[in-house]
Amino acid sequence: MKLVPWSVSAVITIAAVIGMQARLHGQTPASDVDSVDHAIVFELGVAGAWERGESGQTGGTAAFEITPIEHWLELEAGVTATPAAGGLETAFDLLFKKPWQPSARFEFMIGVGPELVHTSGSDGGTFWGAEGVLDLMFWPTKRVGWYVEPGYEVVWRQGTPHHGAEVAAGLLIGR
Repeated sequence: MKLVPWSVSAVITIAAVIGMQARLHGQTPASDVDSVDHAIVFELGVAGAWERGESGQTGGTAAFEITPIEHWLELEAGVTATPAAGGLETAFDLLFKKPWQPSARFEFMIGVGPELVHTSGSDGGTFWGAEGVLDLMFWPTKRVGWYVEPGYEVVWRQGTPHHGAEVAAGLLIGR
């Protein structure tokens, strides 16, 4: 399965349409959702990763997010586990994100940050990397929502950069 360039724009378009539809139908007044300032947001979901020249892998992901500077900076720490060459690849990341909220129910962020990847199995080791993501969040209620997070990563394995695309999607729980 290959991630084609139009995939990211398709996700953005779908997100915009859903956000506009929720706003047009007035399902929840903006003040209801805007008044909720989540001290922490938990993300639980599935993740897929594709590296050049290799088949895709799917696994699970979990993260939490805090907002140290309202409307300017969100920090997300997460872990993703996927099967890899007779073992397990576990990626730990810390993302620095800039949020935008065009409607009461839709938020998107652009983020970058470092990642540490540990692989067990035949190609085992621990490697450093960097990733960039586009995070699309939908909040149908004040405390529960869902997200889609496409991204791109570079991981240096034995001094060689390995490039890959990734996408995660799942449940949001705001507290």
